[in-house]
This record gives sequence, structure tokens and C-alpha cells, in this order.
Amino acid sequence: MKTLREVSCGETVTVKKLSGEGPVKRRIMDMGITKGVPVYVRKVAPLGDPVEVTVRGYELSLRKADAEMIEVE
Repeated sequence: MKTLREVSCGETVTVKKLSGEGPVKRRIMDMGITKGVPVYVRKVAPLGDPVEVTVRGYELSLRKADAEMIEVE
């Protein structure tokens, strides 16, 4: 099991599963990160927070804690 936080810069992965619950999971889904969606990791800040990704044609910055809830393959 690999999370979005572990993906290196320049890699494209597919969302497999969202862990977390309630409002946090809802917020991640509202950002367009749902099962089966390809996510391209653009940049990872020096300390790993935030992670910049491209999803469905737009750019997002995710906190490390949120990135850890997104399982990818």
C-alpha cells in the first residue's frame, strides 16, 4: 500500500482508495480526488508539506496529512 505522500516528484499515479472519514474525506473528494482518477505529482516542498499535484486538469496543494489518506497505485 502506497500513499500519495510517498510518491516522488514527476510521477503519475492512480487513486485506489481514500481513507479518513467524514468532513476530511468529503473535502478531498470535493477537490476532485476520487477513486480511479490519475494524479500527477508536480512538486513536493523541501519538508514534504505541501505536495503540489495536478488532478483533472487543475493544480492543487495538499497537506502532508491529507496526502497520507490517499492510497495510490
